[in-house]
Amino acid sequence: MAIANRYEFIMLFDVENGNPNGDPDAGNTPRIDAESGFGYITDVCLKRKIRNYVELVKEGEAGFNILIKPDRALNTKFTEAYEAQELPTKKKGANADDVRKARDYMCRNYYDVRTFGAVMSTGDDPCGIVRGPVQINFAKSQSPISIQDVTITRQARTTTDRQTTGETEMGRKSIIPYALYRAEGYVSAALAQKLTGFDDEDLELLWNAMINMFENDHSAARGKMSMRHLFVFKHDTLLGNCPSSVLFDKVTVTTESMTPRAFSDYQIRVDETMPEGVTLLKKL
Repeated sequence: MAIANRYEFIMLFDVENGNPNGDPDAGNTPRIDAESGFGYITDVCLKRKIRNYVELVKEGEAGFNILIKPDRALNTKFTEAYEAQELPTKKKGANADDVRKARDYMCRNYYDVRTFGAVMSTGDDPCGIVRGPVQINFAKSQSPISIQDVTITRQARTTTDRQTTGETEMGRKSIIPYALYRAEGYVSAALAQKLTGFDDEDLELLWNAMINMFENDHSAARGKMSMRHLFVFKHDTLLGNCPSSVLFDKVTVTTESMTPRAFSDYQIRVDETMPEGVTLLKKL
């Protein structure tokens, strides 16, 4: 049974000496707001880490496949939905009822479709468009970030010609010495019940994925990344009891340091007086 309560959530996580989300349009340097100097991380990046965690802990388990990953063409997976439902293929979505059945199959079998939604309207066997109940905003650093280009050396050469130029060659990597990021998001029970069937088991898996999203994703490029807090606001009703902005304002992050270099440089304040019908859950 799909969830019956609306939720909002706040994630606070940090990076030390790493690049949490490179910008391909800027030489893969950390993403930054050129006007304010604050850093940001895309929702796509955060969803990728959640998908990776779910695939890691639920690999091979029915109903928890991941659609968005670089294994096979999406259109091939859409055709499989038609074949599994014994529906005629290569009809380009001419039968709306067949598209609906294929869409429901994708929701049942793919966790990320059930959670985040998907555009599945391509190819000969389209499965429609699903608006997911879980949405995440861009994460934003809580202070302006300082991007540093670090010079590195490499001994292993890629070509024979390069091998003749010397024993080593120089390279660069871009890092942030330290940054604390905040990301906010929403879980719509109305969309879960209407479209995808996102249920309580899926929800608990989502919280676990957020808490552990960096623990199995470490790399030299990303440095030290840690989830620090996960605050969840649970409404008593399907449609919610107050605007999300009121709840997001309950958690404030401040610092007196001009150059914060540790989580302890920030003060996290939580107003635990909730509006009627809302409960604060401190998941981390």
